[in-house]
Amino acid sequence: MTGHIVAIDQGTTSTRAIVFDPGGRIVAAGQKEHRQIFPRAGWVEHDPVEIWDNTREVVGIALGRADITRHNVAAVGVTNQRETTVVWDRATGQPIANAIVWQDTRTQPIVEELARDGGLDRVRATTGLPLNPYFSGTKLVWLLRHVPGAQERAEAGELLFGTIDSWLVWNLTGGPAGGVHITDVTNAARTMFMDLRTLRWDQAILDAFGVPQAMLPEIKSSSEVYGVAEDESLLRETPIAGILGDQQAAAFGQAAFGPGEAKNTYGTGCFLLFNTGADAVWSRSGLLTTVAYQLGAQAPVYALEGSVAVAGSLVQWLRDSLGLIGSAPEIENLAATVTDNGGAYIVPAFSGLFAPYWRTDARGVIAGLTRYVNKGHLARAALEATAYQTRDVLDAVNADSGVPLAELKADGGMVANDLLMQFQADILGVPVVRPVVAETTALGAAYAAGLAVGVWSDLDQLRSNWVEDRRWTPAMPASQCQSLYTDWRKAVTKSFGWSDGPEGTGS
Repeated sequence: MTGHIVAIDQGTTSTRAIVFDPGGRIVAAGQKEHRQIFPRAGWVEHDPVEIWDNTREVVGIALGRADITRHNVAAVGVTNQRETTVVWDRATGQPIANAIVWQDTRTQPIVEELARDGGLDRVRATTGLPLNPYFSGTKLVWLLRHVPGAQERAEAGELLFGTIDSWLVWNLTGGPAGGVHITDVTNAARTMFMDLRTLRWDQAILDAFGVPQAMLPEIKSSSEVYGVAEDESLLRETPIAGILGDQQAAAFGQAAFGPGEAKNTYGTGCFLLFNTGADAVWSRSGLLTTVAYQLGAQAPVYALEGSVAVAGSLVQWLRDSLGLIGSAPEIENLAATVTDNGGAYIVPAFSGLFAPYWRTDARGVIAGLTRYVNKGHLARAALEATAYQTRDVLDAVNADSGVPLAELKADGGMVANDLLMQFQADILGVPVVRPVVAETTALGAAYAAGLAVGVWSDLDQLRSNWVEDRRWTPAMPASQCQSLYTDWRKAVTKSFGWSDGPEGTGS
């Protein structure tokens, strides 16, 4: 089959639709930001209706700019911010509350409650995940407990739960008028409810969380035809044929299909995925065991993941909250006004630390300040924080896999920052490589959909599409790198133990 693929990339700060041609090249795109809602310290919400409205709008923009209609589109792929949780009315399609975003930490008391029986690793042997507010499970429990009547309505079959992929696909395929309620294995793997071995919801865990299975979506593979777009859509009758969580989609778009291949995405957060093949490797070093992808009826492919909560959002904080820069790209020029960090380190534990520390009590610190430090040093320290956090994760990957990474494929908005990419190569001691098509998250969703409908025949064809754009090789002396990294680890310890309040406020 020939034809274009439309990828819907629903991210933490914006929604994009990108039209790809059969060569995997970008034809056109549309993008629109949505509101970030912060009701209290540690709480982060999105409006699901706003996201759905924006999705329809950006699809129209992308199709218009590409000068094509639905008749030129072979399939639609969806990729999404993963753990963000939506609960909505099955009959009306209206959410019962705002979506609780993956960064949100309000559910720490629920985590502590569940951990009283079996500790934080209570579900890890089944799901690959520790108990943590990051994942969807406790967010759903919070909504069921705090929205009046939600638990009773869920048990009566009136409410549906999903991550953003489920919300979008349900609406795309008809919503209350017969919408398909599904998710794929990569998103299901982030709920704390799915058994990694069987790829099915685990009833014992659902019972422990108090979640009715009837409200959960059906788990599907990452690449198959789930349904078609409904009559009023600009994509009417077009197959919806691919779903991948955003980090798995980026790895798929980077053609990291085989064991030992890895990518790191530098976006709002920073996420390293290391393909472990047919074997689910159970981490001993603070990483997550997850599903990389599953193609139709084939066996799943697994991965180790290191999740960093704050990367690009630290740059946004310098811009929006401190006014240190006027736009995100300005940080590179500001950082380039100095030759080093001046001894300053920023640990951006705004909502705790994810991998490999998993410290919900951590909060952000700036360490090593002297009168010598200026705004250029702080800009450099902010960029370096992302590179250091990636080093933390990669050291854990190397320990768990036993196979040191030879090079790191990089994608996401921050890969345009040459200073960061060079420092990343230095602090890792391995080359960092950027592909020609940097929009690898959307590309991965497009690939999954295109495979399902025959636009592409196999993974080898997709691998041949990958082309290197630029490579950064280590240039800093190893002794200097180790000294800098030692001080970073010292700074990280200063962030521990700051918060002990129920809502992440430290009180």
